[in-house]
Amino acid sequence: MTTTHTPSQDRPQRGNARAKLIAAAHQTVRRKGYAATSVDEICAAAGVTKGAFFHHFASKEALAVAAAEGWTARAAPMFELPPHTKLDDPLDRLLGHIDFRLAMLEGPVEDFTCFVGTMVQEAYATSDAIRAACEASITAYCDALAPDIEAAIARHGIAHGVGAMSLARHVQAVLQGAFIMAKTANDPAIARDSVTHLKRYILMLFGRG
Repeated sequence: MTTTHTPSQDRPQRGNARAKLIAAAHQTVRRKGYAATSVDEICAAAGVTKGAFFHHFASKEALAVAAAEGWTARAAPMFELPPHTKLDDPLDRLLGHIDFRLAMLEGPVEDFTCFVGTMVQEAYATSDAIRAACEASITAYCDALAPDIEAAIARHGIAHGVGAMSLARHVQAVLQGAFIMAKTANDPAIARDSVTHLKRYILMLFGRG
C-alpha cells in the first residue's frame, strides 16, 4: 500500500525494538532496495543489536513480510483523518484523495515512494511470502479507495462502464509508476506530473473535464 511519511512513524518509542526495525526497513529499503539492504544496515538504522533482530525475526524475509503488514497499518489513517474524507460528495472525496497524494510528492524520493511497491519489484519471483505480503498491502489500498469510487459512480455515473475496483487499481498503478519515474531522475516533479494527469483522467471519466 502506498502511504505517507511522518517523523513520528519513523521514530518508534524508545525500547520498542521490533517497531524500530520495521520503521528502519521502511526507510532503508525505499532508499536502497530490498536486495541491497542488509540486516546489519537495518539494525544500525534502528539502533538495535543483531541479537535483538533475531529475537524478533527469523530472517530478513520475515522482517520484510512484517514490514509489509506494518505498511498497510501505517496507511490506514490517510483514509480516515485528512479533511477531504469528511466531504459529503464521494467524488469530491476521491478527488481530495488524489490532491492529498499529490501534496505528498515533495522532498527526497525515498520519503514518498512505496515500500511494498519497491520491494515486490525485486522479490516477486524469489520470495512468494514477500510477494503475497506486498499484494495484500497494495490490494488493501484499493479496497479502501473503492467504496468512495463506487459511491461516486452511483451518484454521478461514469463513462465507459468503468468499475470501482478497476479504477482503484488504476489509481494504484499510476502512483506506483509515478514513483518509478521519480526515481529515474531523482525528481519528484515527474511524479507530480503523472498524478496531475490522473486527476484530469478522473475528472473526464465523471464528466467534469
